This record gives sequence, structure tokens and C-alpha cells, in this order.
Amino acid sequence: MKLGFIGVGNMASAIIKGIVEKDFIKGEAIYVYDHHPKRLAQLAKDYHLQICQSETEVINQVDTLMFAVKPNIILSLISKYADLIKEKQLTILSIAAGTTLSQLKNAIGQDCTLPIIRIMPNVNAMVGLGAAAICGNEYTTDDKLEQIVAMFNAVGKAWVLAEKDFSAFTAIAGSSPAYAYLFIDALARAAVKHGLPKQLSTQIAAQAVLGSAQMVLDANQSPWDLIDTVCSPGGTTVAGLLAMEEANFMTSVVKGIDATINKDQEMQNKK
Repeated sequence: MKLGFIGVGNMASAIIKGIVEKDFIKGEAIYVYDHHPKRLAQLAKDYHLQICQSETEVINQVDTLMFAVKPNIILSLISKYADLIKEKQLTILSIAAGTTLSQLKNAIGQDCTLPIIRIMPNVNAMVGLGAAAICGNEYTTDDKLEQIVAMFNAVGKAWVLAEKDFSAFTAIAGSSPAYAYLFIDALARAAVKHGLPKQLSTQIAAQAVLGSAQMVLDANQSPWDLIDTVCSPGGTTVAGLLAMEEANFMTSVVKGIDATINKDQEMQNKK
């Protein structure tokens, strides 16, 4: 594979770092372009990437092209280079939120028969613990889809999902790191209220959440069953849980997920 990136922000940088370090692909086979050349310099030096001077140069060098740009510009950018993309018979990858396979195809042209793969990664790819949903259009072979799943397994864990489920995935994986940060910060601020320093409280809360997540992944029990293992009869934990539920903790989480899904679908409909 000769892989191109148009746009090399935090997410694309994390993907590149992971796939090169895991030896999924050599840096020399990755071609990159970004409107901010200073952003590329250190990354290219660290991972031996091929820096291009324009989008056109990237397209002409690769067989698989990732558009890692903002959702509000991806369709116009693809349309701009549609003829060249079709001429080169590229596989197109998109990590733009709220942008469907159908919209990506239409940006290239109604006559497009190219493989198009939509990916919804999350920011935790930056530490090699990302979560990504992947789906391909009707022209994407199983082998090509498996290749892209392997790419994202190099920076965490990837699942092939039906596109209809992408909004739900966006809510529980794409946006949820921000909700987890909020939870960690709330834990830390509560500890500050009771006398612990904020920096220390944040480290302790983050470590507790990290370990709890690993317990869920490793255990043969549901999260609800794991809650019972922490709660002693008449103890501190059950008192805290009941107080949280009295303040509608679970309902608040569900409402946040509902709002995220609604916004994602609203973004799709606007396009």
C-alpha cells in the first residue's frame, strides 16, 4: 500500500505514529500534505514520511488516500479533485464526522465505482488506545476492508459496523473521551473539596478510571456485576452510588448520548 494523507492534524498524526511504530506500513510509503507545513516537519523527520507540496502531488503518488480534514470542507475538497481521483482509481478513506458514504460518493460523482471507506476514530488513538468504527461501500472488497481494520487496530481497536450505527458509535466512542475527562475532573474537584491537591487528585482519579476500564475489558462479568464486587453491605461505595442516582447520574449520561446522536444526524442531514 502507498498511503496518502491530505490533512495531518492530531488524529492523522496519531494514526501515522501508530501504523509506523507497529510496522503496519513503512514511513517511506506514506505521503503527506497539510496547509501548515511546520506541522509536518517533525512528524516527517521522526517517521521518514514523504512530504508533498500539494494535494495533487499526494494523489499522484498513492493508491489509498485518506482525507483527514474538517467535515465542513471534505466534500468540496473531494469534488475539486474528483477527476484525478477517478483517473488514479484510488481507494478513498474518510475520518470526517457526520459525512456518509453516499455523500462521499456524490462528491466524486454519481458514476463513481471506487472503494470508499468511512472511519470514525477517537482521540485516544494518540496514546495507542483508540476506538474506531469502519464501513465500506459496495465497491469495497473484504480484503480491502480487513486491511483498513488492521490499520486502525495498530492504534487501538477497530470494529466493522453498519453505517446506520455510526451515530451511536460516535456518541459512545468518538465523543465520550470528553465525557470521561469531565467525570475524571469532577472526581478530582470533589477530592479538592475535601483537602487533596488538584494535580494529585486528577492523577488518582485518572488511574482509577483507567484500571476500571481494563477490568471491564478483561472480566467475564458485566459492568453492573463489577459494581456489586466493589459495594460492601452498608459501605461507602453503595452510599455514593445511591447519592449519584438520586442526582440522576445515569439519566444524565443517557441524555448526553441522545444529544450527541441527534447532533451527528443533524450534521448529516445538512449535507
